[in-house]
Amino acid sequence: MQGYVFVDRDGKHFRHILNWLRDGVVPTLEEYQYSELLREAEYYQLLGLIDGIHAVLNEKKEVDEFHTELTRTDIIKCIQSEKVRFRGVNLSGLDLSKLDLSYVDFSYACLKNVFFSRTNLQCAKFRDVDAEASIFHNATLRECEFTGANLRGALLAGACLQSANLQDACLVDSSLCGADLRTAHLQGAKLNNANLKGANLQRAYLSHLNLRYTHLEGARLDGANTVGVIR
Repeated sequence: MQGYVFVDRDGKHFRHILNWLRDGVVPTLEEYQYSELLREAEYYQLLGLIDGIHAVLNEKKEVDEFHTELTRTDIIKCIQSEKVRFRGVNLSGLDLSKLDLSYVDFSYACLKNVFFSRTNLQCAKFRDVDAEASIFHNATLRECEFTGANLRGALLAGACLQSANLQDACLVDSSLCGADLRTAHLQGAKLNNANLKGANLQRAYLSHLNLRYTHLEGARLDGANTVGVIR
């Protein structure tokens, strides 16, 4: 039977998806484009491509560490002490995956393209950080403070954000697919083109948000405060 299949995605990176399926090679792109391609790979559930992109980003981060104020090794040494603070520090491009960074204060830091995948960041402070395009995939972010944070294009898919404070945060173009946002505070957050498909927003505080351009298919909103929400 002949016919057409409609794929409801931006075709910008589809050629890279097809080329990877053909030859298994991760394309050479600008750093911000890898975050976009990662979201496409996540949508199509291409686990091999996701791993390949992470490998490329890790190589780039090893180079970028020469330009940051601290290295991953420095961070590991610091977190062995109590009341760790990296307020206002430039940590751009570091691989901080799978570390225990709970209760660490990152307020006002530059965290662009930082790799926080599967990191324990419970109760960490990210007030007014610049974390554009950072990766928090499957990270533990329970009770974190992200007030005023720039999370544009960040990948937070599968992250645990229970009771997190995301008030006035910029989440434009971010991916929170399947994230746990129960009782999270999102008042004043910017969510244009944010992916919240399958996210758990039960009892979350969403009052007066503009969700008109937010992807909420399959999201759970039971008991959420949606007073004044625009949809």
